[in-house]
Amino acid sequence: MFPWQSLSLLLAVLSVVLLALWLLAARRGRRSRFDRSAAHRVRLDLELSLAEQHGRLAIIRELQDIAVLSLARLITRAEGARYTAQSDPATAVRAATALVEDGRVTLADLRRVLTIAREGESLGVAAPGLQSAPSLFGVMRDAGLAVEVTESGDRFPLKPGAELAVYRILQSSLANALQHGGTGTTARISISWTHDGLQLLIDDDGIRAAARRETSTAGDFAARTAYTIDDDLRALSESVSGAGITQMRERAALFGGIFKAGTVPGVGFSVSAVFPSLRFHNGVHGVDLSR
Repeated sequence: MFPWQSLSLLLAVLSVVLLALWLLAARRGRRSRFDRSAAHRVRLDLELSLAEQHGRLAIIRELQDIAVLSLARLITRAEGARYTAQSDPATAVRAATALVEDGRVTLADLRRVLTIAREGESLGVAAPGLQSAPSLFGVMRDAGLAVEVTESGDRFPLKPGAELAVYRILQSSLANALQHGGTGTTARISISWTHDGLQLLIDDDGIRAAARRETSTAGDFAARTAYTIDDDLRALSESVSGAGITQMRERAALFGGIFKAGTVPGVGFSVSAVFPSLRFHNGVHGVDLSR
């Protein structure tokens, strides 16, 4: 073998070794970035879990204070009615009737306290509010989802429970976009603050992203993203189900929201949550007092 042939063989072997090392380092780097993103998601939930519990406890304290004051007034008025009954039975009857009505109001306040406390127990892991949305978007971008956000209108403060609902809808929508669309999917978020409420719209191009990854020609891409008017009609009438969709719908309903989700043929998926009166929603509307 000539010396130059040996040198060429050596260089080829070195090139292969260097390429293998580079690929190994790149794979470790990707795994490390993925692990950091996963750890950051966990840390985000754990660090901010206390925020929701504090908010829930604040609501409980407010309602409890109202209930305690109402109960104190009931006791005082009941004592007065007891003494009045001896001298003026008719007045005592009217006082007793008013006491019954006030008692029902106090019972409603106490049941609201129990309802919110039970919700806190069932949720277990708490969640942050809208102040943590930028961190959520950053985590999703690190995981491979392109996130574009537009916000309009004048932001107003929300009750903790309402913030949790909005945040979880955002989080679930982005997680679904990444899961079903894969890396390279673009999620466009529109947050519109109205005079009394809030409108959320999350659109992704998961279908187009998958087609871009899995096709090599323009014709193949067009075939993968083609749709007909029947597809449009089916998308308008379809009822999307699933644990994540159901949870988002229920979270929206708790605060008077209207939730819609469905496929956009040839493009991806769309999630909409409209809260007409979120500014004035105190988080305890619609409590079932029969429980």
